[in-house]
Amino acid sequence: MSDKKRINQIAKETGMSNMDLVNAAQALGMEVKSHSSSVSEDDAKKIVAKASQGGVKTAPAKQAPAKKNVKKEPVAPARTFAGKAIVEDPAILARIKAKEEADKAAKLAKATATEAPAQAVAKPVVKEAPKAQTAAPKTETKPVAAAEKNEKSESKIVAKNETAKNDQPKFGKKPRIQIKVVKRAEDIKKEAEAAADKRKAEHKSFDRNRNHDNRRNNDNRRPQNKDGQGHFDKKRPQGQQGQGHNKFDKPASTTETFAAPVTGKTSRRDRDKKKTEHDNNGDGNRKGGPLHVNDNRNQVRNARNSNWNSGKQRGRGRNNKFTQQSVPATQRKFHELPESLEYQVGMNVQDIAKSIKREPAEIIKKLFMMGTMVNQNQSLDEETIELILMDYGIEAVKKVEEDKTDIERLFVEEGYLKEENMVERAPVVTIMGHVDHGKTTLLDHLRNSHVTEGEAGGITQAIGAYQITTKGKKITFLDTPGHEAFTSMRARGASVTDITILVVAADDGVMPQTIEAIDHSKAANVPIIVAVNKIDKPGANPARVMQELAEHGVISTAWGGESEFVEISAKYDKNLDELLETVLLVAEVQELKADPTVRAIGTVIEARLDQGKGAIATLLVQQGTMHIQDPIVVGNTYGRVRTMVNERGRRVKEAGPSTPVELTGLNDMPQAGDHFAVFEDEKTARSVGEERAKHAQLEKRKNTRRVSLDNLFDTLKEGQTKTVNIIIKADVQGSAEALAASLQKIEVEGVKVDIVHAAAGAISESDVALAEASNAIIVGFNVRPTGIAREQAERADVDIRLHNIIYKVIEEVETAMRGMLDPEYKEEITGEAIVREVFTVSKVGTIAGFLVTRGKVSRDASVRVIREGVVLFDGTIASLKHFKDDVKEVGNAQEGGLMIDGYNDIAVDDTLEVYKMVEIERK
Repeated sequence: MSDKKRINQIAKETGMSNMDLVNAAQALGMEVKSHSSSVSEDDAKKIVAKASQGGVKTAPAKQAPAKKNVKKEPVAPARTFAGKAIVEDPAILARIKAKEEADKAAKLAKATATEAPAQAVAKPVVKEAPKAQTAAPKTETKPVAAAEKNEKSESKIVAKNETAKNDQPKFGKKPRIQIKVVKRAEDIKKEAEAAADKRKAEHKSFDRNRNHDNRRNNDNRRPQNKDGQGHFDKKRPQGQQGQGHNKFDKPASTTETFAAPVTGKTSRRDRDKKKTEHDNNGDGNRKGGPLHVNDNRNQVRNARNSNWNSGKQRGRGRNNKFTQQSVPATQRKFHELPESLEYQVGMNVQDIAKSIKREPAEIIKKLFMMGTMVNQNQSLDEETIELILMDYGIEAVKKVEEDKTDIERLFVEEGYLKEENMVERAPVVTIMGHVDHGKTTLLDHLRNSHVTEGEAGGITQAIGAYQITTKGKKITFLDTPGHEAFTSMRARGASVTDITILVVAADDGVMPQTIEAIDHSKAANVPIIVAVNKIDKPGANPARVMQELAEHGVISTAWGGESEFVEISAKYDKNLDELLETVLLVAEVQELKADPTVRAIGTVIEARLDQGKGAIATLLVQQGTMHIQDPIVVGNTYGRVRTMVNERGRRVKEAGPSTPVELTGLNDMPQAGDHFAVFEDEKTARSVGEERAKHAQLEKRKNTRRVSLDNLFDTLKEGQTKTVNIIIKADVQGSAEALAASLQKIEVEGVKVDIVHAAAGAISESDVALAEASNAIIVGFNVRPTGIAREQAERADVDIRLHNIIYKVIEEVETAMRGMLDPEYKEEITGEAIVREVFTVSKVGTIAGFLVTRGKVSRDASVRVIREGVVLFDGTIASLKHFKDDVKEVGNAQEGGLMIDGYNDIAVDDTLEVYKMVEIERK
């Protein structure tokens, strides 16, 4: 394949014009669009031969549409071929001569020599004086020069129409003659002179820098060239155009260079320069080419947003009409100074300037005059801020920083709750009274469940929260322990309650814990409803109860007091409805309301540690609504609400005011009685929780007693006192606190109790290690040690005492301290078993099929049912079978079945711990 050459290379080699070669190639039917097109050597020879013969017919130049620079002379000099000028029309020669004279008179040929007409007509018929004329004598006497000039005109015409790549008609057809009536030369001259000095006055004339929107909005005034062949719509208006009324007309100053005298060939640099001038004008259309209406609105929008168009719209340039308009200076708007300003220490000049709407430089100047050198980013102290505000006459108000870690403020802050969102809420009722006066039995019958059966010794040792519905209204009950060890738990119950039900046995009357409950209720300023229980028993004397209570300030309404008295029998459900009606009546008088729209706040009723679920807290929502996944801070702990369970063990998605729930998701176990609050995001909750834990740790360190020279003698004296170190582990946090407080109250001369550690959860290896290091006794309250912990305790000779009734723990420790202990009974673990299957037999009970994992299971031994480290029941074995035979014991790795006396709530995977009590002598 032969090498290809570009048209411009052929033109350099042959000395011919690019346009002659392009026209010759197109006449031969070759696909040549411009001088940059490539052809083979054979085709190049044909093109050169064709151009040398002079037989190329000029395609009739299509009349350019009315565009911004399309206002031009429709007549071009005759085309020349092979150095021969073709001048046939005398009118053309006359126009050329007139134009030369006009160029000399106007002296604009040099300034506008780069612009050429965009249209040429082979044999036009002109009705009036031409607008651009060349020197006729020069054409007649010097045909070669005229031919070169015509060649230049021809190149200009073709260059202006390069955008219509396929618009040239076939040369085999007869060219069409487009006739256009143009302005007279006198008018053109006047317009050229006026445009040089008063361009901005010609508002409707063509403006090179007009914005893109004006071009787009005048599409109806330009002819549409859509066929791609250079043919205009037949309905395009013809004839005379008004002077200066078409925005797309080319200015007169550019038309006067239509046929400037050219004596030689045009250089390549000039041709490139002229081509650049006739190139795209910003909207995708060439100045001399056909107009293409671009329907792509994105390109229009991008053109409007471009920096180039914005520069055009702003009128950049020396000759732009907009630059000659004077822009008035912007007047600064005056802002009045505020009467007062709330500031905070550490504000800088820039912050103050924004607040009072003044310039930072102005404030810096004032401070400089006062003798203070600052910059706008420098923090200012309180005195400097007040000084500058005083100079402006502004009252300075120091902003009080809000401590987000203080969640207790939400309970007393007036702006937290909104009065318009207040709705009626359920009353929170606390049942209080002495031990065994029937508090839990009363609540048991109120909610139709059996709470007492699950309590060791028949007494309540943990707070419970329940909600019942009566007559369409809800009532929340808090059941508090009545034993003297649980004073702090009763105090917490009274602090969150609305109404107190004081249960007094009709046969016992007022007891010490009854008086304590009265004091708690009065301290909390809550009304008291007295429930005189056990009126069915012989010896019941309600009148004596009323008299004894009156001595302590609780007077019945029948005697002119404020307390309601209701005689009930919790065991036989007598007058319980009357008691509930009394509760609703008292609650209605109190007008209890809450705002459910705010973020929830409330109090921790109880907390415990579960091996599988982690920290579990029983909360009472007092205001707002708590939802699943809410970020929450509980005391010194934080987390996100993972699950919420009501008193019946059912999961709930939200908890409104006066609703008790049990939740999981905290990073640590909180303390009973702590307040909780829901925050807007987990990040804030985490920071607040960590800050509160840090403060609590610092407070604990402050309370730690350190040895100094001042208290050295007292410390030495205390060293003579024997100390009993105790580690307490309980099932719930409240029980651990109560047990620790009770043990510390024991007073024995020469002996004192030191609580090394008190927490909730099963006894672990770390507890044994701590007891070994501190020489302490481990007291387990309703919990069991793990297998590893028990083995570790045996190796380290650590004493572990396990109890399920609190006063027995107190009695044992106190007796040990006094050295008056009875013979000691040691618990000996004989075996362990895992429940594999459970069988329920009617009229018999529940039979547990088990597998012995360690030791043996004996018929005469006691058994404990342990589930997740918590003791559920402690009793005796009623029957023991191996397959179908009754046996006295089942050995290791054997299967068997047993029934526990008085207990049927056995589940699969429960641990059965079998033990015997062996009496040993004290050392």
